[in-house]
Amino acid sequence: MQNTLGLLMTGGGARGAYQAGVLKRIGELKRVNSVGNPFPIVGGASAGAINGSALAAGSDNFPLVTKVIARVWAELKPSDIFRCDLLTQAHTSITWILDLSFGGILGGGNARSLLDATPLKGFLKRHINCDRIQENIRQGHLYAVAISATNYHSGRSYLFIQGKKGHPMWNRSRRVTMATKITVEHVCASAAIPFIFQPVKLETAQGTAYFGDGCVRLHQPLSPIIHLGAQKILAIGVRGEVLEHQEEVANDKGPSLAEVMGVLFNVIFLDHLTTDIEHLERLNGLLARRKLKQAGIPETERVRPLKSLMIAPSVDLSEVAQHHQKDMPYLIQYFVNSLGRDAASCADLMSYLLFESKYTNALIDIGYQDADERIDEIEDFIYSA
Repeated sequence: MQNTLGLLMTGGGARGAYQAGVLKRIGELKRVNSVGNPFPIVGGASAGAINGSALAAGSDNFPLVTKVIARVWAELKPSDIFRCDLLTQAHTSITWILDLSFGGILGGGNARSLLDATPLKGFLKRHINCDRIQENIRQGHLYAVAISATNYHSGRSYLFIQGKKGHPMWNRSRRVTMATKITVEHVCASAAIPFIFQPVKLETAQGTAYFGDGCVRLHQPLSPIIHLGAQKILAIGVRGEVLEHQEEVANDKGPSLAEVMGVLFNVIFLDHLTTDIEHLERLNGLLARRKLKQAGIPETERVRPLKSLMIAPSVDLSEVAQHHQKDMPYLIQYFVNSLGRDAASCADLMSYLLFESKYTNALIDIGYQDADERIDEIEDFIYSA
């Protein structure tokens, strides 16, 4: 697969709307309309698994599916993703109180998440026809799609792959690959934000296990699509470029729980992709300076230079979230605000949970504009030899 292009999208909850905006602009390229899906290999984790599986299911009509993905994100409501009613929130709160206060006496472990994400499965089933993935592979519109999830029992990172017969398979320390038919359950598992959404039960070679967000142990997010044969990688991140240059500000107040959770989510969802791209660029530089001898090494294991291009938000999405916190249902606002001292301290955490149309539309617009400003660069990267 000479110069095969891989698309990688990592996670970030509601921040996945930014990826939809980027994809929508790419789908408007004239050559995409005439040639078809430019990404035979698609990799996704967390929100990126949602966008990636939707793209794979609609890869026979790339321009259309990118518009559909953007429209679905644009019309999103919190109730599409998690339960927002008073009864559910009260039950969740009581469960946590009982576990934390009397779990040592009565037996704990009943609290599984801060929000009930049961509606997500039905929502995805209405919008993603996973049965189309195999048909698109058969027709040659797609080579493989790979979705990451974390096994909460073993702590291993699982990569669920659906691809053309004979696609590569591999295992590494704490990482397992599994050839399977991708289902909505796999997508839900990959998108189950730790602590926030409940784990999802999946079948494995060893039996059933419960899985959560695919970004938790995905320290090398580029690895799956590289192993699947990608020679060029377009990565769509959700970390604002401005964060890379922010100076630290002294603060004598202790961090709130919301701030700590926001930092942890930033580490899980945002940092690994940037770091992996930096490692790839350094390796490419080394290969350019030295010709490494690889005689006797299998073709699939040889080190080869890889081209990469990353599209990332031009603004801090946490600041965008701060302006839209009031658009969330009151009970969810109350719940999140109870973890922080003000809107600013909750902004990072809220940027992952704001599954609300005003916020997602803002992110779609940012993604679209960021891609539009670099569209010549993107088109050259996609179609250059």
